[in-house]
Order: sequence, then structure tokens, then C-alpha cells
Amino acid sequence: MVPLAKSLQRRKSLYEQTYEALRQSILEGMLAPGDRLIETQIAQQLQVSRTPIREALRQLQQEELVTADANGWLRVATVSASEAVHLYNCRMALETLSVSEACNQATPTQLEQLALCVAEAEALAQRSPQSDLGQQLLALDYRFHHLIAESSGNQCLVSLLEQVFSKMMLLRLQTTRQNPNVLEVRKEHQDIYQAIAQQDPETAIAAITSHLTASKERVVKELAQIHGNPL
Repeated sequence: MVPLAKSLQRRKSLYEQTYEALRQSILEGMLAPGDRLIETQIAQQLQVSRTPIREALRQLQQEELVTADANGWLRVATVSASEAVHLYNCRMALETLSVSEACNQATPTQLEQLALCVAEAEALAQRSPQSDLGQQLLALDYRFHHLIAESSGNQCLVSLLEQVFSKMMLLRLQTTRQNPNVLEVRKEHQDIYQAIAQQDPETAIAAITSHLTASKERVVKELAQIHGNPL
């Protein structure tokens, strides 16, 4: 049986609920990269007809969270090493703008939330085994970067980053299952936060660039080891 995040509540259209349930299950790792999505199993678990399921799967294909394999079966998307490079390059362009604007626009409350993310990452690092913390670290990393984008005050930027972050979540799920240390970003997040708190755009841009470059190298190396994908 395909594991899904939740059963449906009859408050939105069946398509919307089916889409949200599937998307949540993918981004939380309950449906892993490469898992086959079988309409009959999904219909049985969610107690809906196959029509809203097909509509939801089409939407997820448009978002590149679901892909068709060589046999035409729908599966949760996987990310190759070369795709990972492209994703990180997009993030680099968007997040340098994000931290620069956050230096001038972040509110005291938003700075407190960023500081809390840094503190939580430090606390998690003291726990063991690290292999049990992958999902928590992923959620914390996402929250930190999303908070920076929100702190920029630029909603268009937030929307663009959301599209990249969804695909990035698949990528990080692939790599952290094998090596949770791929998310060893405490010092890098601390440097970014300090630059934003000090309203220093030049240092913030340098810090986010260094962080994403190092993260890209860790993730691409891990992907190459898992899948043997050439760059």
C-alpha cells in the first residue's frame, strides 16, 4: 500500500485534496524518490475515484515532482547530479538577492526567528545518532532559507524560491537518507544570520554564496556516489 500523509477531509474539491495529500507525502519523504505511483492503490487509501487522482498527478508532473519512466509508469521524481547543479545555480542567483534585501528589510521579529533557527540547528547537532535527524534537519534548513526570503519583503522572490525549494526537497531527501552529514550547515547558517543582523549586504552575499557552493559540492558528490551520474 502506498503511504500517504493524510486521509481526505471533504472541505475542498477532491482534486485539491488529492493533490495536497500527494504533494505533502512526496515532500515529507513518505513517498520516496523513485517510488511508483499506482492509481488503484492511491484511490483505495484516499477513498476517491481515479479522476481527481489523475488530475493531481498531472499537476505534480507539471511541477516536476512526478515523472514518467521509460515504461510510462509514474514515479516520484529523482534528481540527477547535473540537475542538482542547475538547481543550486538558480538558488545562488535568487538567494543572493534574498539576503541582500533581508539586510535592509528584516524586522526584529524576523531576526529573532532566524536566530532561533540557528540555535535549533546547534541543539540538533549535539544529539545522536545523526541518522535519526534527517527530516528535522531538512525542515530546519528549509525554514531558515524561507525566513530569509520572507524577510526580504519581496513576494515575487518568495514565490520563485518556493518553486526551486520544492524540487530541492526531493534532492535533499535523496542524499540525506544515505548521509545525514550532507546537512552539516550550522556554521554557514550562523555566518549568514550574523551578516543580516548587522545589516551588511556585502558580507551576507559572500556568506550565502559560500554556503550554497559548499552545499552544492556536498550534495553533488553524494548523488554521484549513489547513482553514478556524470556531471
